[in-house]
Amino acid sequence: MHNSIKNIPVPKNPDTLLGLLLGGWWIVNLIQAGCTELANDEAYYHMFSESLAWGYFDHPPMTALLVRLGGFLGGELGVRFLFTLLQPLYLFVLWKIVRPASADSREAGLFALIAAAMPILQLYGFIAVPDGPLMLFTALLLWFYKKFTEDDRWSSALLMGIMIAALAYSKYHGALVVLFIVLSNLRLLKNPKFYVACLLTLALIAPHLWWQYQHDWISFRYHLDGRTRDFEYSFVTEYLLNLFAIFNPFLFPVFLKGWWKTKGHTPVLRALNCISAGFILFFLASTTRGYVQPQWEIPATFGVIAVLYLFTQGRERLRRYIVRVGWITIALIALVRIEMIFNPLGLKFEVFDNRASYNEIAAAADGRPVIFDGSYTDAAKYGFYTGRTAYAQPSIRYRTSQYELKDDDDRMAGKPAILQVWDSVPGKRRLKLSNGKRFEYIETEHFTPVRRIDVAYDALPGQVAAGDTLHLRLTLHNPYPYEYRIDGDSVSVSIVWRNRSEPTHRYKLPITGTLPPHGELQGTADFVVPALTPRTFQVGFTIANLPATTWFNGKTVKINLKK
Repeated sequence: MHNSIKNIPVPKNPDTLLGLLLGGWWIVNLIQAGCTELANDEAYYHMFSESLAWGYFDHPPMTALLVRLGGFLGGELGVRFLFTLLQPLYLFVLWKIVRPASADSREAGLFALIAAAMPILQLYGFIAVPDGPLMLFTALLLWFYKKFTEDDRWSSALLMGIMIAALAYSKYHGALVVLFIVLSNLRLLKNPKFYVACLLTLALIAPHLWWQYQHDWISFRYHLDGRTRDFEYSFVTEYLLNLFAIFNPFLFPVFLKGWWKTKGHTPVLRALNCISAGFILFFLASTTRGYVQPQWEIPATFGVIAVLYLFTQGRERLRRYIVRVGWITIALIALVRIEMIFNPLGLKFEVFDNRASYNEIAAAADGRPVIFDGSYTDAAKYGFYTGRTAYAQPSIRYRTSQYELKDDDDRMAGKPAILQVWDSVPGKRRLKLSNGKRFEYIETEHFTPVRRIDVAYDALPGQVAAGDTLHLRLTLHNPYPYEYRIDGDSVSVSIVWRNRSEPTHRYKLPITGTLPPHGELQGTADFVVPALTPRTFQVGFTIANLPATTWFNGKTVKINLKK
């Protein structure tokens, strides 16, 4: 057996060998894509793809477009198909950037092994998320940047501009890629061709910027402010542990040593070094504003691979260590991949038991639409796995989503529906789902949305203390063609104090009356500021058509609660 393996012919051309290795990896990803159920965010992006637009609540449109284009295959494979093609492409481009002119097939094998030993690449090689196109267009931007620094041609500059636009359409983190490339080579700022490339980028992303303008810059406001939380030390410790996990705990220390000891001898290698260090340090600093998701650092993978590969040159002992670690990692990842398909351990996780679970809810709904309380991924998965109608009611207890921009709830008005509830609601029913979760709901014969009622109010102070009295003057504007009886009980107005580091606080206000169709209702109330933990709160108002509570009705303000 050993001799037969040794006799397998290996292509002498390193590019050919790497192409074959990446092709084999792609086949594994293709099988995984078709045999693993959707993760939460993938179903959400599939919902995006059902209505293509120039933008979405929390992401640019590239992911939705790729899901839509692959949809002809159907099922999970259709959602993920084009994303499986991205990884072999961007890894081959990275190889062309970093490979020495003297590289042989042995070097190509080492490069492929290092890439395969990155746990984050194993996962993000087949799932349908924005990180796939982000990586592809980062690699292509670096390739054209390499060409530009070598030939200073207009063609290279314009192709850079196109790639920067593609990054913007993929994920907003692409702006950091451009920033760190510039920081690695400030002479770009003296080159007029670079400014023309940026103007081309601006022209290409103009439709997306126009969409943002039409929607009050909703994505930028969410990412820059809507995700912030008060600092917790666990944000830092989890971030550092995740760094070691996603970049391989046995290779990441080698990368740190290699980054410190080696300097890029070409502009593109310096850019790779700056991108890797820049992303890691930027998101380390971001832990002061909230939890950092592990995949946000994925562009740093290019720099990690490049440094590890180049640092092994002339270090045979280090090469042997990396090869051993690489094969052990691949063996462990193979077990994880098998678990993701067959689940022999019976784990309860988001890629398991989706079809059975959401069909159990569909059976209870019996053809009626399902309104989920805040869980936009549940609503998206329900739609994907059952083909039935669902809506995610934005929730003050969680967050809002793309469903805020959809009119599904308007089209359900006046019809029978089932509503997911979390509070102690009389008469609620409960399902124990195959995925281990509980689905608690009530039935209604006439669903009445309240989400688009606008609550306008006089200015609120930016700083208050517990015990202060706020004199509230509210005006409710009704866009719907039916009236609401604000009785302070089943339909009520509440003031909401929300900080993502603690449970949301909702207080009913003594405002009652009839809100006529397409009319308005005015009311006043005195509200005594409660004795909450001194923090900065997002404060606004919500209309509750019990038992469902919506997102904020109208704009919110930030109020600092003093000690």
